Amino acid sequence: MPRSTARDFDPAVLQLFDRYVHGDLSRRGFLDHAARVAGSPAAAAGLLAALSPQFAQAQQVAPDDPRIATRSQAFDSPQGNGQVHGLLARPAGATGRMPVVLVVHENRGLNPHIEDITRRLAVAGYLAYAPDALAHLGGYPGDEDKARTLFGTLNADKTRADFRAAAGALLALPEGTGKVGVVGFCFGGGMANYLATQVADLACAVPFYGGQPPAAEVQRIRAPLLIHYAGEDDRINAGWPGFETALKAAGKRYEAHIYPGVQHGFNNDTTPRYDAEAARLAWGRTMGFFKTHLA
Repeated sequence: MPRSTARDFDPAVLQLFDRYVHGDLSRRGFLDHAARVAGSPAAAAGLLAALSPQFAQAQQVAPDDPRIATRSQAFDSPQGNGQVHGLLARPAGATGRMPVVLVVHENRGLNPHIEDITRRLAVAGYLAYAPDALAHLGGYPGDEDKARTLFGTLNADKTRADFRAAAGALLALPEGTGKVGVVGFCFGGGMANYLATQVADLACAVPFYGGQPPAAEVQRIRAPLLIHYAGEDDRINAGWPGFETALKAAGKRYEAHIYPGVQHGFNNDTTPRYDAEAARLAWGRTMGFFKTHLA
């Protein structure tokens, strides 16, 4: 059976789903609103099921793939924040130091999709580390609704400190070359932008459809940026003109791409919002960018 794509859904339903994913609508709120569009509660429930992640079907690199080695890794987080925990993946049997990529998840913590992205980067030859912002709350709970609810309880200052600590630890990691790039998606895209303003030694940053930093912080960016936006993402794209103006005014190195006709989350191949053509193009650009700035 052919896989559903965003084009199979009413745009109003996609907008509702985006609000639901980002915590603006509860599950019940989505179902109530979607029922008015779809015609019945049963149809609304079917839409939610169809739009929800299918992790197993999209997995590209299995946890036991012989090409890679993985382990849990914790780093100290300063100022009484305890530790940041996450998944570290590297090419199996690799010797010598490797360039490092910090992977920042969406607003559900370190779920199976982001774990898979981390393993894909290891297959590509990088030492990849994905922290879980939910670790001190028990970690990703195995349910997207529960994860989204937990995520809403996080202390933003602690979360930012944890990711800064992870970047700093990776810069000093004995297995690494001292070159660290960051890639993030949605929440993680915003975090990638934030880290670019905070980590002076960051080698490069790749935000996918992420919120922009305050204009006053842009002058602090030293790393080159590769910025990906979805064409049908008014919520995030509203901040791009101001961000671009600030980048130009500060003389920063950046490359930005807006992929027409695709939805927020187009790189996430676990849901129908995934767009294969745009994702292949964006990921190919990302791999080229990392090769240029991390090799």
